[in-house]
Amino acid sequence: MTLSVTFSLVTGAVWACSDSSESAAPVTAARGSDAAGGGAPPFRRAPHTPQEKVPASHAPLVHSRPVKVAVPAIYIEAPVTGLTLDGKGRLGAPPLSRPKVVGWYHGGPSPGEAGTSLLVGHRDTATGPAIFLNLNALRRGDTVKVTRADRRTAVFTVDEVKTYTKDRFPDEKVYGATGRPELRLLTCGGRFDKKDGYSANVVVFAHLTSLGKKAA
Repeated sequence: MTLSVTFSLVTGAVWACSDSSESAAPVTAARGSDAAGGGAPPFRRAPHTPQEKVPASHAPLVHSRPVKVAVPAIYIEAPVTGLTLDGKGRLGAPPLSRPKVVGWYHGGPSPGEAGTSLLVGHRDTATGPAIFLNLNALRRGDTVKVTRADRRTAVFTVDEVKTYTKDRFPDEKVYGATGRPELRLLTCGGRFDKKDGYSANVVVFAHLTSLGKKAA
């Protein structure tokens, strides 16, 4: 499975998941599960009650690349690697050989910087679950913590989680500027087809709400 993003400076972005020739059908899809995934047994969220009132936005930070992302509610802690666009304007996900790594589009804002920062990850591969398997189990009020190279931890609060089919992906809503520091987490979703890959994308919308303690 490969994730790809196509960016247009004029119209925003079109993002699509597709099967990779490097792998067979993802194991979760092969078992007939819904590829949108998260929350189904035996998965359990961490014991945490999301905030009912989402905090106001924090002031933007200066540019600094992300090095680690943590999502406590779904037990994620992962290293982050930078990703670039290819000659066709597509952003590939981290290598299939590294399913527990998250990719950051470093041609865009860094997490916490003014604008919308993008983190992508595999849902699964032919060898098993990947880092963003349970992404859509997140709820409004959950937090995403991104440790940056400047040792600051940018804390984002989830506003909503949506699943969009490929033909109805809202480029401007997902990638457009909102006037505050925002974060998007993206992975595959919907149903898996051997010919066409996944039918949809799971998108987590979050905004910067605080700073954690500086990393050691």
